[in-house]
Amino acid sequence: MFYAATIFLSSFLLFLVQPLLARLILPWFGGTAAVWTTCMLFFQSMLLAGYAYAHATNARLAPRAQALLHTVLLAAALALLPIAPAEGWKPRGDEEPVRHILLLLTVAVGLPYLLLSATSPLLQAWFTRVRPGANPYRLFAISNLASLLALIGYPLAVEPLLANRQQVGFWSGLFAVFALLCAALSWQAATAAPAQVAPEPGSDAQARPRRGDYLLWLALSATGSVLLLAVTNHITQNVASIPLLWLAPLTLYLLTFILAFEGRGWYRPELAWSFVLVWIGGMLWLLVDTSHQFDLWLQLGVYLSGLFVACLFCHGELYRARPPARHLTAFYLTISAGGALGGVLVAVVAPLAFDAYYELGLALVALALLAAVRYAALNNFARAANLAMVMASAGCALYDGLHYRKDVRLSQRNFYGVMRVKEYGAPGEENHLRRLLHGVIMHGEQYLDPELRRRATTYYQTSSGIGAAILSLRERGGNRIGVIGLGTGTLAAYGRKGDRYRFYDINPDVIRVAQREFAYLSDSEATIELVLGDARLQLEREPPQGFDVLAIDAFSSDSIPVHLITREALGVYLRHTKDDGIVAFHVSNRFLDLVPVVARLAQEHQAHAVLVDEESSDDKTTSTWVLVSRDAGALARPEIAEAGAAEPETRADWRTWTDDYSNLVQILK
Repeated sequence: MFYAATIFLSSFLLFLVQPLLARLILPWFGGTAAVWTTCMLFFQSMLLAGYAYAHATNARLAPRAQALLHTVLLAAALALLPIAPAEGWKPRGDEEPVRHILLLLTVAVGLPYLLLSATSPLLQAWFTRVRPGANPYRLFAISNLASLLALIGYPLAVEPLLANRQQVGFWSGLFAVFALLCAALSWQAATAAPAQVAPEPGSDAQARPRRGDYLLWLALSATGSVLLLAVTNHITQNVASIPLLWLAPLTLYLLTFILAFEGRGWYRPELAWSFVLVWIGGMLWLLVDTSHQFDLWLQLGVYLSGLFVACLFCHGELYRARPPARHLTAFYLTISAGGALGGVLVAVVAPLAFDAYYELGLALVALALLAAVRYAALNNFARAANLAMVMASAGCALYDGLHYRKDVRLSQRNFYGVMRVKEYGAPGEENHLRRLLHGVIMHGEQYLDPELRRRATTYYQTSSGIGAAILSLRERGGNRIGVIGLGTGTLAAYGRKGDRYRFYDINPDVIRVAQREFAYLSDSEATIELVLGDARLQLEREPPQGFDVLAIDAFSSDSIPVHLITREALGVYLRHTKDDGIVAFHVSNRFLDLVPVVARLAQEHQAHAVLVDEESSDDKTTSTWVLVSRDAGALARPEIAEAGAAEPETRADWRTWTDDYSNLVQILK
């Protein structure tokens, strides 16, 4: 009972700390979804380190020496609590983000996470020492069940109910309980009388795994990990930009571990091979048929169920290929190495090697190959069907890569995702234009016809909220406009001589693309200033800029930067605007209702707010802007009133978003 309880608590803490720490550091790196991918790389690597520690100490140290070392490390981890990273780790703007995040996490939570990672294989090994003949692999299912509960419980219970500091305190308190339990069990196992382990039925307990066994374990676990991250990237970047959508794939991934290792035969290869073929085919179909790209429920249904079947295959075959309990630490070490390898391939290698998200197609090819190998012995039909699927997977992956580049003038991928410039029409035609996309989100477009190229388009045209706010200043001279989120630089089209436009963007590729592929910045009559780095961190360090208008244009994409829409953030913005200045929040979003959040922030600062919700008659682009100002007269100017300014919806029952509290689940449409 104590072994199961300790493993359960360790795995619960292991997966609770992942979203907790990601949330704490997300504001420091622009709120991008790549922060989560990098955190996943760190956690998978530390899981590998923990399994390596468990394997090495179990193989090389006497029981008492192992217990002493583990107790000392647990005490050292307790001394490092709490786990919140220090303010000194905030980036300055020129750091390489992946390296900085990995180093930050290592210092903040490295040792506690290492010990939590080592717990499951260590306690299973101790359990076989104390209870010879029992099946320790079922404890691995308990471990994954606890991970699943933590993963689901964080966004549904922990995040809405506890502020950041309370979350850190809650986690640290549970870790102290875990440390005491784990230390006690280490000494119990060390002092237990050595027992003779009975051979498992149909196995040789002394047989050492062969090189082929290790390669199979590594391939199966790496393929499952790559599929998890590739499907997550695909559905969040190319299908629907819904925050927390990464939760569903990871939940299914853990569920397949539970079913496979529970030991009751939920996975049966003689039945599973046909399901694997069907769902590989379903995912390949949606990969190449872009006509269903925005059919949300079809996409989620096929990709998530396909991921479940694929991971059940990988983890079910891992359980079938498991070694005797004597070698379980080597088995778990290899599995974790495969998971870390998958994380490295998706988070590090793919962004360097590819200019788009091609890893899903390649992962499906690898899955089909593994299925062909593992199911070859079932029957001739299964063998032929799986070989056909290998060829189909390769063909579809190649077609997807070629089709993705249709109309694409430029495609770039870095830490912040994939950015494409697409060009439509031909020179001399009125509809000749270029468009900037990040995933499936358009970040601006420009007509290339000389008579139209200076026209403000999409979310920024004259009928939009930001267009009305800037036009309301026309009678003034020398206006100062700040913009968080450069995109194509469309707002520079409003610039006149004597004006100063200051753009903030965290992605250096966006700045290069806006300068080289679009002409809004070069054509503008205003003085243009470009600032690289997270906008809020930069504004906190700068003296007051005296903006007449400050546009916050960062909430339409895949993972909204919450730190830009809190009470403290609005305080920073108001410090940089004039007394009658306007802070314009662009809150257009298909999946989130951010209007009440901004309205509540305005109330907190005794400021006024109006909503400008428009649909253009020119290009059918919809935009929703909330304009905030300390001066009610600034929001009553004729240009803003004519744009349809209205009272924004408020929700008295919602808590104010702060740097210490936000609730994305609550604002889902």
